[in-house]
Order: sequence, then C-alpha cells, then structure tokens
Amino acid sequence: MAALDPDRMGLTRFVGGPVRNALMGLPVTDVDIATTLRPEETIALSEEAGLKAIPTGLDHGTVTVVAEHHPYEVTTLRVDLETDGRHAVVGFTEDWAEDARRRDFTMNALYADIDGTIHDPLDGYPDLVARRVRFVGDPATRIREDILRILRFYRFFAAYGTGVPDLEAIAACRAHAELIPLLSGERVRIELLKLLQAQGAVRAVRQMESDGVLARLMPEGFAIDRLDRLTQILPEADPVQRLAALAAAPAGPIPVDGIAKRMRLSNGERARLVAAWSNLPLESRDNRILRLFYRHGPKPVLDRFAFAVASGSLEAEEYRRAVGLSTTWIKPTLPVTGADAKAAGVVPGPQMGTVLRAVEEWWVERDFAPDRAACLERLVEAAQ
Repeated sequence: MAALDPDRMGLTRFVGGPVRNALMGLPVTDVDIATTLRPEETIALSEEAGLKAIPTGLDHGTVTVVAEHHPYEVTTLRVDLETDGRHAVVGFTEDWAEDARRRDFTMNALYADIDGTIHDPLDGYPDLVARRVRFVGDPATRIREDILRILRFYRFFAAYGTGVPDLEAIAACRAHAELIPLLSGERVRIELLKLLQAQGAVRAVRQMESDGVLARLMPEGFAIDRLDRLTQILPEADPVQRLAALAAAPAGPIPVDGIAKRMRLSNGERARLVAAWSNLPLESRDNRILRLFYRHGPKPVLDRFAFAVASGSLEAEEYRRAVGLSTTWIKPTLPVTGADAKAAGVVPGPQMGTVLRAVEEWWVERDFAPDRAACLERLVEAAQ
C-alpha cells in the first residue's frame, strides 16, 4: 500500500473481501486492492519499490503485485462499458462511487485506507452488520451483467447471511434461473464447492431448491436431506464429500459422468465421486480397513465411508477411526518380486502375474504379516 501511495494521497484502498471479513471478525485470506492508478502506473511504482508486478489482467485493470512471496491483486477503479452475462468490457475511472456501483453486493463495496478508515459509498455497512446479502442497485440488472452472480448470491448467503434472504434478490434469481446453463462449468464448479463448504450450506441449498436454481444445476436429481445429515454428523466433511452427498439422487442411476462433464470436475474429483458412490465394503475393524487402504488407497475408502455416514449406514466414529488410521498408514511392500517368481520357475508373462497376485492376496489377507521367507514358500507353492 505504501509503495502504491507513498504520499498518502488516497490513491489506493483495500476493497471487498479483506474489508468485509475484517469487519465481521473472520479470517482474511486473499487481499484485494483498488486504486485510481492506471495499470502501467501500478507496475512502475511496484517495481520502483523492488516488488514484482505481474500483468495478470490488464484488459480489466488487474496487476498482481508480489510482496514477501505473497500475491496481492491490485485493480484500477472500473466501470462496465459492455456486458453479455458472462464477460464484460470495462473502462477505467477515478470515481470510487462509480467503481462501487459495478460490484455485486453492498457488503463487498466497502473500502479501507491503510490506516483503517472505512469508506462506504453505497451504505453497505448496515447490511454487513445485519448479515444481509443485498445486491448493489437493481438485482436483475446485476444478474444480467454476470449470470454467475446468481450462484454467488447463494454462496454469500451460505457464508455470511442470516435470517430470511433478501426478497428482491431471490425474486431476481428465480426470474433468471433459466440462464444458469449458459455458465461455464469451471465457474459453476468453483462457486458450488465454495458454497458447500460454508457453514450455512444446507440453508442456502434449500433456498436454491425453492427458487428453482438447484434443479438447473443438478437436473439428474439431488438429496438435500442427505447433505444435511452429513454436515450435522460430520461437519469436517470436505466440499467434494458434500457434493457427493448432495448430487446423487435418492434412487436411480448414479449421474457421475453428467455431473463431472457439466461442472468440469478434475479427474481426481470425478474419481472421488465414483468412490463415494461405489460398493466398497464398509468395514469397522482396523485390520480390514487397512486392507481396503492397500487395495484402493485411503482417499477412496474415506470418501466411501463419508457417503455412508451421509446415507445413515455408517457411524461418524467409524469414519473418524478410518481417518486416524490413514494419517499414519504407509503402504507395505510385498516381500517378493517378479525375479523371485522367475527363480521359482514361473515363466514371465500372464502366468507370473497370476502367481504374484495369488501370493499378494494371501499376504494381504494375513494383514501383511508373513515375512519374505514365508512369502517365498507360498510363491513356490503357487507356482506348482
């Protein structure tokens, strides 16, 4: 801040998330900065101060300034010139109120000087205190500018809202719900996973169902009560585990391919949904859980167990015991190899694979206890 405004001329202020969270007593993670400086001026002043400046979004006035290995998004005050519901063409301004009017919610249109002075051009502070998520200006206009604001509204309601949601906001979300399929899967994925992690996720999801938004996101079906059970019994469940609980319909085929494609889930996230909805056995004994870890890996087992907790077929304590086992588990190594099989007279190829798998299964079923000598003896027997 000092580098971008060395003479304390009021050129640069914190904006949005860091101001909102600080005033609400919540942790501040990402720090966004707004400035009247043009991007080239931001770059020049940053480099003069010995800071690294990365032109990450010059068309939108954004420069990432790196200080002490921490990135800060610095964006020139903007005004929307054109919008199509997904992208915007912006112009730059030096009017703080004009910049505030293009933001989504009043609680995000708060600015703070480096000395902590709060600037509230749109009277958003009362909304923040009341934990009322309210659009800046006309909600329908804000949504038509960027359809993603529908999902952001419910996400902010889940994270920061309380009581009854703003009636004008939900009326606008209902009226524009049919536009949700126009959003890119990547943007939907980011917003939905953030929403599901929030403390008020179930409350927000129920409102989304009431407003006709959830059916647009998950046309294959959903199970809010199962998500509710998971968050109540297993509050530490992560966003993907919560998505698995919500997205699978109470009955019918598992829609993993449709969900994964539509939301542009990563291969790892898709695999986690597959594991959660699989028929992996639900074991309660430690040695059997460790066998599952060996055969499938800890993460798929934990995701399957979390879904079982959500479905009411497993106790939370059993899931947590499996988590505890996973923290110290190191995958054991079969004490015999292909070279040992060859020495025992096994011909390389399919036969060798069959023999080694038989020895491995015997070893696993004995909880990895047999040593090399015992495994070699078993190998010879299997080779005959």
